[in-house]
Amino acid sequence: MNLINIENVTKAYTERKLFDHASFSLQEGEKVGVIGINGTGKTTLLRMLAGQEEPDEGTITTANHVVIRYLPQHPEFDPSMSGLECVLAGNVSDENRWTLESDAKAMMTKLGIKDFHQPAGQLSGGERKRLALISVLLSPADILLLDEPTNHLDNEMADWLEDYLKKWRGALIMVTHDRYFLDSVTNRIVEIDKGSIYSYQTNYSGFLELKTQREEMEAASERKRQSILRVELEWIRRGARARSTKQKAHIQRYEELRDRQAPVQDAKVELSSISTRLGRTTVELEHICKSYGERKLIDDFSYIFLKGDRVGIVGPNGCGKSTLMKIIAGMIPPDSGQVVVGQTVKMGYYAQEIVSEKPEAGSQGSDIDFSYMNPEQRVIDYVKDTAEYIKTADGVLSASAMLEQFLFPPEKQYSPIGKLSGGEKKRLRLLRLLASSPNFLALDEMNNDLDIATLTILEDYLDKYEGIVVIISHDRYFLDRTVKRIFAFEEGGKLRQYEGGYTDYAIRKAAEEEIKKESGAKNGAKANPSAAKKGERTRGPQKLKFTYKEQKDYETIEADIADLEEKIAALDKDIEASARDFVKLNQLMAEKEELETALEEKMERWMYLEELAAKIAAQ
Repeated sequence: MNLINIENVTKAYTERKLFDHASFSLQEGEKVGVIGINGTGKTTLLRMLAGQEEPDEGTITTANHVVIRYLPQHPEFDPSMSGLECVLAGNVSDENRWTLESDAKAMMTKLGIKDFHQPAGQLSGGERKRLALISVLLSPADILLLDEPTNHLDNEMADWLEDYLKKWRGALIMVTHDRYFLDSVTNRIVEIDKGSIYSYQTNYSGFLELKTQREEMEAASERKRQSILRVELEWIRRGARARSTKQKAHIQRYEELRDRQAPVQDAKVELSSISTRLGRTTVELEHICKSYGERKLIDDFSYIFLKGDRVGIVGPNGCGKSTLMKIIAGMIPPDSGQVVVGQTVKMGYYAQEIVSEKPEAGSQGSDIDFSYMNPEQRVIDYVKDTAEYIKTADGVLSASAMLEQFLFPPEKQYSPIGKLSGGEKKRLRLLRLLASSPNFLALDEMNNDLDIATLTILEDYLDKYEGIVVIISHDRYFLDRTVKRIFAFEEGGKLRQYEGGYTDYAIRKAAEEEIKKESGAKNGAKANPSAAKKGERTRGPQKLKFTYKEQKDYETIEADIADLEEKIAALDKDIEASARDFVKLNQLMAEKEELETALEEKMERWMYLEELAAKIAAQ
């Protein structure tokens, strides 16, 4: 059944056209992820579907009796209402009050809001967003429209929401830049690109493949058009000896081909920056402790950052991640312990929040406060406050030229910052940060509101960046892509180190939790031997250990994986060099497929051995 139908919709803001005769429909059971670069109209599309905005042209039709619930990007509540009242507003009746209130409290607890009666005016923006999400999920609805639902959710909360939405039986349209979330939840991807809406009946991984095919087809059509155009142009230049109908048709064909619009290439953010030299001493944390009142956030944490370090910090909301980052950046002092900062360290601290009032001088550790954005200041002046000219890997660029590389055209450079979208403000802050040429990047939730294309470019940039990078993020894909070590907050302000990216950490953590459960069950059996007798064994519990083959595999498997990856990389170069030799190309592609299959098997074996090693170590 068709639930929503959009036909030939056009929508523009001043000179910028977001949609140009675009069409879209939603069927029962579809779970749609909306993607596109910042400023293309993703939020506007949701607002039009929710009835909060009208298109300039075209029609939006909703099936009879369909109930729609909308989660805005920045929800607002009466500041005097309690959190529980905000969640229940518009949902509760005398018949369902008891059940709904119980469900609301359970969800609030799950999403980290434990004081049900705290006024909304005292809550952070992230907490208000979670209240709005709970309110939407509690409401009976046929269609959910969710704008950035994973923003301000920690990893455990995001996992819970992911599971909830996978089981949701209604239709769903959401805007999110969380690629793992898109891959897991959606069964259709809608891309907004240059005023048009493209639909792909697949999840995010499938979309990447299908979009590549679409762009290749468009490029092939353009090459064919140019080839025909050259032939027609040659005929026109030779001149027509007579004004016959056939010759007029030739001229019309040439003009039609000439005037046909070529495929427009997506503009891409270009990140190119040179960090300053980093000396022998970097940043050293020695027995850091920090508390607020009786609550201990950080307890005796020590770490020396190494050159080229890529560190991710994870933990539930409110555990102290941002506090630790501010201590590292010199924004706040620890209660005890010390932070030693090398003389050559140039800190680039990207704060989670944007403030519109300039902090007092001396209230920060870095030379430039990247959290402050004056909404009245012009975009170009915001960058010029850091540098008129910016040194990059490609040479020296003016502030205006660098802004163009960051997708700020000349007409937008002289607009006030207050007119930018949330994603554009993030991109602008990122430019200003990199313009200062830091050699130590401290990034606190900087990937919220950044579109996927910008995140991909940033990930590639960090691959080549020679300084130290410390990241707080709830984006599991981003962490997997960028960090090599995880520090996880545990109870009592303790931090524990895990090697690898987020997925490596999650696997190791899950294995440890499983061991704890098994240990608890054994202890319970010891405490109640009569109950244990029912399933009593003649032998005591056997300790886990590697078999001979598992031990040999464990010692060599990482080297085997590295060897396979090197062979695949070498094959890729051979394939590129043999693009016109179809016989050789087919042989190379078959060889690559075999190697990739072998690599996949090795990776699965490695995951099994890592889990087993964790269980053995915990015995």
